[in-house]
Amino acid sequence: MDIQNIIDNLTPESLKQINEAFAKKQNKIPTYSYSQITFKNLKKLFEIKNNKAQDIFDEWFNNNIELKPDDIKFISDLIESNEFLIDSYKEEDLKVKFITPILNRIKFLDFMIPFRDFYEEPLIYKTDHFILSGTTDFLIAKGLEFAEEPYFFIQEFKKSIKNDDPRPQLLAELISAVELNNFISMKGAYIVGAIWHFVILEKMDTNQYQYFISKLFNATNIKDLKSIYKNLLFIKSKIIQIAQKNGI
Repeated sequence: MDIQNIIDNLTPESLKQINEAFAKKQNKIPTYSYSQITFKNLKKLFEIKNNKAQDIFDEWFNNNIELKPDDIKFISDLIESNEFLIDSYKEEDLKVKFITPILNRIKFLDFMIPFRDFYEEPLIYKTDHFILSGTTDFLIAKGLEFAEEPYFFIQEFKKSIKNDDPRPQLLAELISAVELNNFISMKGAYIVGAIWHFVILEKMDTNQYQYFISKLFNATNIKDLKSIYKNLLFIKSKIIQIAQKNGI
């Protein structure tokens, strides 16, 4: 049977199904992976601008947290063990030897609230026009067995920004979390080698956002690493406050 005979023998219902399938294929919703998304993609999907103001970090960075002597010794020892090698570390080296010890010591875990830290956690934000999906490097979220409500993200454990820019990836994750949680802002951080930047994203209106990137913190400098440590402790205290306020 040639093609013309096949067409002639199609029922109206079969033809309708074929047309619907074709239309669906033509109107396929674009999907963007966090690991591959770029600033160009973000600006195609959202109105998003970089606000250079730094005073938004004042409450966060000017916290009154006091480090204990054993915390300071931990920080000093961590720098001494890693500062001469950190530039040569691969991503897994950087994570296991330098970053994870900090996160584990702070202990983002509370069985009563409950919340904890999650690694390699999937995150999907779907609209009628696009899908953002992928696996996050690190997030702190409500829940113990499953991440239920994200509070804070860290992206990425990169050796160099030349390899892969973590900034649009982090922003896409923060936008997803804001929308999924119905929040108006979300905090995070991205890491490139020894350099940390903290980030705040704010929702201005539908599909409109602004973000703030902090000054850099060099984790091989003891003063900066103390600040990083205190900034993360501040996040932990804020998560506890949010949970208590919401009656979790």
